[in-house]
Amino acid sequence: MAEELTTEAIYESLKTVFDPEIPVNVVDLGLIYDVQVTKGDVYVQMTLTFPGCGMGPFIAQQAEWAIQDIEGVEDVEIELVFDPPWSPDLISEEARSQLGI
Repeated sequence: MAEELTTEAIYESLKTVFDPEIPVNVVDLGLIYDVQVTKGDVYVQMTLTFPGCGMGPFIAQQAEWAIQDIEGVEDVEIELVFDPPWSPDLISEEARSQLGI
């Protein structure tokens, strides 16, 4: 019997996605604003460290692929938003330590 798909599983999978310019995953960077799971459908609202980030489409694609690898996922929607704007205040304590800030 397959395990129930949870938001926790989505967050764990997203921890494998990194901003190529910063050696910290998107969850610990505070780039994930919302995760919703409805049966096999997953919606993720995320942002970037700045709106003009050229790596944005790449990061969003990596997030989609990471989620699609989870058993039970049928459809993934990644929405990039810039309101509220990302701030370094959103970085987790663990990532702050890793970055030396």
